[in-house]
Amino acid sequence: MTLDPTQLKDWQIAEAAEQTMKPLEQISDELGLQRDELIPMGRNLGKIDFLRVLDRVGDKQRAKYIDVTAITPTPLGEGKTTTTMGLVQGLGKLGKRVVGAIRQPSAGPTFNIKGSAAGGGLAQCIPLTPFSIRMTGDIDSIANANNLAMVALTARMQHEHNYDDARLALSHLKRLDIDPSTVQIKWAIDFCAQALRNITIGKGSKMDGLEMESGFQITVASEVMAILAVATSLKDLRERMGRIVVASDRQGNDVTTADLEVDGAMTAWMVDAINPTLLQTIEGQPVLVHAGPFANIAIGQNSIIADQVGTRLADYHITESGFGADIGFEKFWNLKCRFSGIKPDAVVIVATIRALKMHGGGPQVRPGMPLDDAYTGENLELVEKGCANLVAHIETVIKSGVRPVVCINGFYTDTPGEIAVVRRIAEASGALVALSEHWLKGGDGAIELAEAVIQAAEEPNDFKFLYELDTPLKERIELIAKEVYGADGVTYSDAATAKIKALAADPESAKLGTCMVKTHLSLSHDPDLKGRPTGWDLPIQDLLVYKGAGFAVPVAGAIKLMPGTASNPAFRGIDVDTATGKVTGLY
Repeated sequence: MTLDPTQLKDWQIAEAAEQTMKPLEQISDELGLQRDELIPMGRNLGKIDFLRVLDRVGDKQRAKYIDVTAITPTPLGEGKTTTTMGLVQGLGKLGKRVVGAIRQPSAGPTFNIKGSAAGGGLAQCIPLTPFSIRMTGDIDSIANANNLAMVALTARMQHEHNYDDARLALSHLKRLDIDPSTVQIKWAIDFCAQALRNITIGKGSKMDGLEMESGFQITVASEVMAILAVATSLKDLRERMGRIVVASDRQGNDVTTADLEVDGAMTAWMVDAINPTLLQTIEGQPVLVHAGPFANIAIGQNSIIADQVGTRLADYHITESGFGADIGFEKFWNLKCRFSGIKPDAVVIVATIRALKMHGGGPQVRPGMPLDDAYTGENLELVEKGCANLVAHIETVIKSGVRPVVCINGFYTDTPGEIAVVRRIAEASGALVALSEHWLKGGDGAIELAEAVIQAAEEPNDFKFLYELDTPLKERIELIAKEVYGADGVTYSDAATAKIKALAADPESAKLGTCMVKTHLSLSHDPDLKGRPTGWDLPIQDLLVYKGAGFAVPVAGAIKLMPGTASNPAFRGIDVDTATGKVTGLY
C-alpha cells in the first residue's frame, strides 16, 4: 500500500484500503470460524455467534494474551488504538495467527473532539464508517435497554403515586413504595449533551408522570454497557440485568430491575448485542469490536466475551484498555482479569514524545489548536522530565507481576536524541522498549514492537491482583490511590463515608469489585497536575453502586457521567458525498 499518512487524512486512507479489503468470509475463515458461527451484518462486517464458537473449541486458552495501555495522555490521545492495530499488523508480518479486540467508539467523542477510535495512519480498523457510526447497533440496544428501565421505573412511580385512583389500582402488583429522592439511574443518549445532565421530568398533569429531578448520562457510561463488557455468557448477562439497582424504597431497601419485572425485556434488547462484531485491519487481520465503556467513568475495556473468543482461536490475542495504566490497566488487572479468569502474558505501555514533553512542563495542549513549537522541535530536557510519568506507569504494571513493553509510538517529528532518552529511562525502570512507526509504515513499522512483545510473552510472570475481594472497600480505595496514583492518602466527603459504611454492612455488596472514577488527564484527580504529582490526597466525593455489573464505584474529584460538546466539534467536518453515499470527514 503506497499511501502517505503525512499527506492524507485517516478517512482517506481507510477509504482507499477498503477498495482492496478481504471479503468478510475470508476473514472469518482465517480466524478459524465455521460458516454457521458467522452472522453477516452487511458487506464487510458481521457478528460472531460466540456460544457456538465456545461450545466447539472449549475452554482451553490457546493464545498469548496481550494488553495495550498507555501513559497519561494529552487531550489529543497518544495512539493506543493505533498501536493496537499496528501490533496486530506487525505480528501478522511475522506470520503469527493474531486477532485484535477493541471497543466500539461512542458517538459522543466521534462527533465531538476525539474522533473515531479506529486507529490512524496505516494502522487502522476498517471499514471506517460503519465502525464509527452505529456499527451493528449494540450501543443503540444498550440505550434502549437502559431507557426501558427508566420507563418502567417512572411509570411505576406514577401509578403508585395515584394508587387511590380506582382507574390506576395496582391490585395485580406488589407495591414497591419507591422513594423518589433515591433514584440513581439516569436516561441514556450517546452524544455529549451537557444540556441534558440535569432535567425535570413529569411536568404537567398527573397523567404526565410524577414530577421529579432526573438527567441523562452518555450511553457508554451506563451500567448496561458495563454489564455487556463483563458478562461471560447470555445466562450471566440475564442474571446481572436483574440485579441493577434503580432506587430505594421508603424503608431503605434496594429496588431493582427485577422488582420492576423489566429485566427480561431489557435482556431481549441485548440478545444480538452480546455477540462480538468482526472487522479487519487495513492489512487484513481480524479485529473483534465489542462493548465501549469509557475508562475514566466506567470499566474501560472491550468485552470478556471478545477475549474468550480471541484467546481460543488465535496464537496472539491483543486487547486494549482505555486511557493510561492508572485507569484502564488498573481495571483490566483487578476487575476484568478477575471476572474472566484470563491472565496477561505481556502488557504494552504506549508513550509519545509529545505527551512526555507535556508532562515535563511543556505548553498546554488544546484540541483543535496548533501545537506549540516545543512539540515539533527537539527538547531533551522536557522529555527527560516527562519520563517521570512513564516510570509511574511502568511501576504500576510491574506491581501486577508482568514485565511491560514500552512502545514509543513514533511521530515523524521525533528525534533520535529524544527517543534515546526514553529508551534509557524505560529500560532502567525494568521495561523492554521498542520504537514503532506503525502510523507511518503499517505492520512493517511495528516489527520491532512485535518482536519485543513476543519476547515479553515468553517470559514467565507472577501475575497477581492488587487486592483480594475480602479486603474492605476503604482499604482497596487507599491501595489504588497510593500504589497506582501516587497519592499520600484519601479524604472522604460525608456522603461518601455514609455510603461506604452502608455498603460494608451489606454482606452481598462487600465483595463487589472496585471501579474507580477519576480524570484520565492526570495521575491525580486534578487534570491540571501533570507529570508525577506528589504531596496530594485523593478526594472521594461520592460512591455509586452497580450491583448488576458487580462494581462499587468511588468517584474522585469532579466527574460528569455526561460529557459536553466543545465549541469546535468534529461533526462540523463530517458530510456525505451525495453521488456515492460515502461518508467523508471521519478521523
